[in-house]
Amino acid sequence: MKSAFEVLQPLGRALMLPIAVLPAAGILLRIGQADMLNIAFIAEAGNAIFANLGLLFAAGVAVGLAKENHGAAAIAGVVCYVVATIAAKTLMIVPPAEIAGFTGKAAGWAAEAFKDETIRRLSVPTGIVSGLLSGWLYNRYHNIKLPDYLAFFGGRRFVPIAAGFSALALAFIIGKSWYAIAAGMDIFSHGVVRLGALGLFIYGALNRLLIVTGLHHILNSLVWFNLGNYHGITGDLYRFAAGDPSAGAFMSGFFPVMMFGLPAACLAMYHAARPGRRKEVGGMLASMALTAFLTGVTEPIEFSFMFLAPPLYALHAVLTGAAMVVMNLLGVHLGFGFSAGFFDYVINFSKAQKPLLLIPVGLAYFAVYYGLFRLAIQRFNLQTPGREETAATPASARVIDGDGRGAAYLAALGGAGNLSSVDACTTRLRLIVHSNAAIDEPKLKALGAKGFVRPSANALQVVVGPAADQIASEIRAAMNQPLATPLPQTIAPVTPAVRPIAVGAAAAFVKALGGVANVAGVTRCASRLVVDLNDPAKADDAALRAAGVKSIARLERSVHLILGPGAGAVAAGLKATLGAR
Repeated sequence: MKSAFEVLQPLGRALMLPIAVLPAAGILLRIGQADMLNIAFIAEAGNAIFANLGLLFAAGVAVGLAKENHGAAAIAGVVCYVVATIAAKTLMIVPPAEIAGFTGKAAGWAAEAFKDETIRRLSVPTGIVSGLLSGWLYNRYHNIKLPDYLAFFGGRRFVPIAAGFSALALAFIIGKSWYAIAAGMDIFSHGVVRLGALGLFIYGALNRLLIVTGLHHILNSLVWFNLGNYHGITGDLYRFAAGDPSAGAFMSGFFPVMMFGLPAACLAMYHAARPGRRKEVGGMLASMALTAFLTGVTEPIEFSFMFLAPPLYALHAVLTGAAMVVMNLLGVHLGFGFSAGFFDYVINFSKAQKPLLLIPVGLAYFAVYYGLFRLAIQRFNLQTPGREETAATPASARVIDGDGRGAAYLAALGGAGNLSSVDACTTRLRLIVHSNAAIDEPKLKALGAKGFVRPSANALQVVVGPAADQIASEIRAAMNQPLATPLPQTIAPVTPAVRPIAVGAAAAFVKALGGVANVAGVTRCASRLVVDLNDPAKADDAALRAAGVKSIARLERSVHLILGPGAGAVAAGLKATLGAR
């Protein structure tokens, strides 16, 4: 049974795909405005992205949740969102007060405008639900078989159709319950606002504490895209971009921490490093500090001390919450499209409230972080970068790029048979593995890994920096490469010294693989078999495990069966059984 983390982790990961578009939206919207380039069509290009966030979330969340991240899920998400929002409008009952004073066509226009604004307010939650539903439908039905006369609509083509019909239920709920949903959002917004400084502190601290699980994206989505209302626009982030002077409370506090505090922590770690190791770690620490200052990407820094000194990381979370409160009390309202770095600070400077106060607050945070980190590292002899007894990276380590990097990571992660799921967020590989014991941490560190998180028995996160998504793609590509050159439509040669398994046992394997006609080829690779199948859906995982398979990994058109020392005997038995077809 999956842990709660394993259930929620895909949602946090899926939310990153549409959120990754926001920097482009923010830059276009900002530079096109009158106080900058004053080019209306550029500003409207950015506004178009913000105005269609619900649609982006529907497509992005669906793809993020779908196996293989297949585009059919995105189409399903779009279909679900469009059907739900448009159909819901026909079911809405407009309050009489909204059309009072209008007659004839004007009353109809007023009613339609009210419905449009209501749907816009609900667009992001509707988009997320549409994405969740469509992603689930893809994973459940992407291999569905229909009768021959309907075969064209089977498989992945079935998913958008199912999403369209499923959206009718969502449309009914929205159309009949829009007032209760909108009221619930208002209650949430007012409740957070009434909490005042306490609410800001809790949000800031939780945001940092949840980074270890990656679930902070869910928390961010609540406040950045749903909190408050400014002329029908919701969310702290979008309201700031739209010019709401009260927006930015849930973003401002990150700037002193990300631009000043964590770079100071890097400086403290550099000064605390052994003299002979400073040159070695100086480049890495300087790179992490510069990345945090310019872009607001801080996870590589945070994972460098998160597990070495948990109390220090807890203090970092408290200081982040305190920064939220301090900036709000000073009336500082800053905003961003991506994160709290120098680039976003400069782009949004003229839209901010009291932006220059960031300088003194930031310098104070620089001093606090430097002092606390230097004291803690020396007082408790923390093994931060450069203080290890031996170098953390083997002397033989080298930088590997391209296809070679993916294969190297795959080998260090225990091979394709050990990986059930490979995804990434901003700076981390997010993996579901069959066995954490098969992970080779020294090799991963030699490849550039900066930290590891094991939230559950089968979940692993590897901190690799901003290249995480590219590395994940390379690993998936390496998984799809054959581990040995297979002989098409034949069984790989088996040494005569290997005695095949019993005929009955071999027949059980063939049956579990979907029958003789379903097996296109078998290749033995050391302790595993790579079995090419005509229809992977016919392979029965439970029956394969009952037959003696220790672990199973599914790829596009094949399954990898981890068998251990008995792989040769099973391959020989399969050869004998399949040879009679």
